[in-house]
Amino acid sequence: MNFRYLRIAIFTLCMLFSINIFAVEGVPALIPQPVKFQRLPGSFKISKTTKLIAAPANKEIAELFAAMIKVPTGFTLSHASGGVSTIQLAMNKAYNKQIGEEGYTLDVKPAKITIQANKPAGLFYGMQTLMQLLPKEIESAEIIKNKVWSIPCVKITDYPRFGWRGLMLDVSRHYFPKEVVKKYINQLAKYKMNVFHWHLTDDQGWRIEIKSLPQLIEVGAWRAPRMGLWWKRDPQGANEVADYGGYYTQEDVKEIVKYAQQRFVTILPEIDVPGHSLAALAAYPNLSCTGGPFKVNVGNTFYGVDDNALCPGNEESFVFMEKVLGEVAALFPGQYIHIGGDECFKGFWKDCKKCKKRMKDENLKTPEELQSYFIRRMENIVKSKGKKMMGWDEILEGGLAPEATVMSWRGMKGGIEAAKMNHHVIMTPADNCYLDLYQGDPAAEPPTYSMLTLSSCYNFEPIPAEIPDPSLILGGQGNLWTESVPNYRHVEYMTWPRAFALAEVFWSQKENKGWDSFISRMEHNLERYDVANINYARSVYDATIKPLKDTVNKTLRIALATEIKKLDIYYTFDNTYPDNFSPKYTDTLTVPKGADHLRVLTYLDSKPMGKMITVSIKDLEKRTEE
Repeated sequence: MNFRYLRIAIFTLCMLFSINIFAVEGVPALIPQPVKFQRLPGSFKISKTTKLIAAPANKEIAELFAAMIKVPTGFTLSHASGGVSTIQLAMNKAYNKQIGEEGYTLDVKPAKITIQANKPAGLFYGMQTLMQLLPKEIESAEIIKNKVWSIPCVKITDYPRFGWRGLMLDVSRHYFPKEVVKKYINQLAKYKMNVFHWHLTDDQGWRIEIKSLPQLIEVGAWRAPRMGLWWKRDPQGANEVADYGGYYTQEDVKEIVKYAQQRFVTILPEIDVPGHSLAALAAYPNLSCTGGPFKVNVGNTFYGVDDNALCPGNEESFVFMEKVLGEVAALFPGQYIHIGGDECFKGFWKDCKKCKKRMKDENLKTPEELQSYFIRRMENIVKSKGKKMMGWDEILEGGLAPEATVMSWRGMKGGIEAAKMNHHVIMTPADNCYLDLYQGDPAAEPPTYSMLTLSSCYNFEPIPAEIPDPSLILGGQGNLWTESVPNYRHVEYMTWPRAFALAEVFWSQKENKGWDSFISRMEHNLERYDVANINYARSVYDATIKPLKDTVNKTLRIALATEIKKLDIYYTFDNTYPDNFSPKYTDTLTVPKGADHLRVLTYLDSKPMGKMITVSIKDLEKRTEE
């Protein structure tokens, strides 16, 4: 009798063990989360005998997949119509309305993998999912010997929620070589993003060759070298050499555009006008209201002090932009050109004779209407080049150009206003999408400003309730401004994993999202980044520190929290380093008498997870005053 119970107990334990293993294997760590996912028994193993099957029209996608796995596996997959182990890319014979233009189905069986789609883009995204189903070592830049390249058998149906899924990289504040620009495009494409917004011009550098205006790269692409905090730098001296910077030749641009097209990424070029134009004015000072001379800005304060805007009263400004936008339009095959339109200081316009005459001639009553006049002229030029115009939400001021698409960054208000006027909108509010902001406590992060946590990215909903027609919201994007991002490793640190969250926001269906699931899948993808030597932030594992001022008792209280709820927080006030034997945080803290520093550290299952954060009590008191 006891033996019978023992057998039952052993059987039960075995079943529980098998169920747990299946649960782990049954949910691959896919980002973004697919629409429909089914785990099936078994697995497919890629070997040197595996064959790729693709029609000639899709051969490039198949070859890209073969190239991606060749280095780590050592396999050179051949194209053939048969074999015992095959991966097939196939277009649907009948259009599948459910998956649309970018969707796909993926069917992994022990002897055959089939990716089907209506369009090549869908095959590409199915291929990216297939890559994520492979072991993390597939990201290695070196061959991995004696590795079983196993893919779990699954059945997936997937398609995006939004058509516009982007990341913006500012290359004006710091120039990044074309090789790393391509790397950035490759990474965003892996997570099914399809727009690379390229911020090419600003006060700190003009980065694109315009052959009819050679001074733009000869002068505007270079500034005096500086380090230190942005806006606190000394301006370029009279005899100082301007040798920090760089630019992309038109051949570079063509190479990058082709690279992006192969990954179904559209490049949105941005030429930021009429403000943010100091680099252009350094090259062509006659386009300003004041006449210069000008130096390319090094990161010193200038707004409202130095003239950095094209003169809308000067017809030469429009001749200049006709040349610029003509050459830009010829280089980029996408349907949009972004003309900026943001943060334009209009003070110099008020005293400019040409601007005053323009306002009188055009019956314009305010500087905002003068900017609107300029933007409408930009739209006419852009349209004459066969493109559509896009701008930041400031282009609403003074009246919106008739067919403009608005990129809403100062919250959702501008996007809502534009949509109510029946204009298309890209939602990219700073509170959810600005990747240059702090992603953890400022005491533990490189200097920047404001705050954007991973959860703020993930909780972003691009369609506000006030929108009358949701179809006017084309999608959204994350924006990485680089004032405080001087090198590419830091570009990666600021982008990932917050861009994982945005990729899921823009691709996945709302009902398929879940924070706890995302964190688990994110952790697996960060392991892939470790293999690939891609930098990323672990700030989500850090404690957040919020000082609270008790106005009644005139004391400082401190609230600690974590984005990941399963983490424990330990702290010290006595200038020692905390560990999991230190006091554990359970409720708001009172600062002990005489304490001058707080240190905090997070743990999970007795293992330290985040960075140790040290912050002075004086700094915490200052935060309550901000």
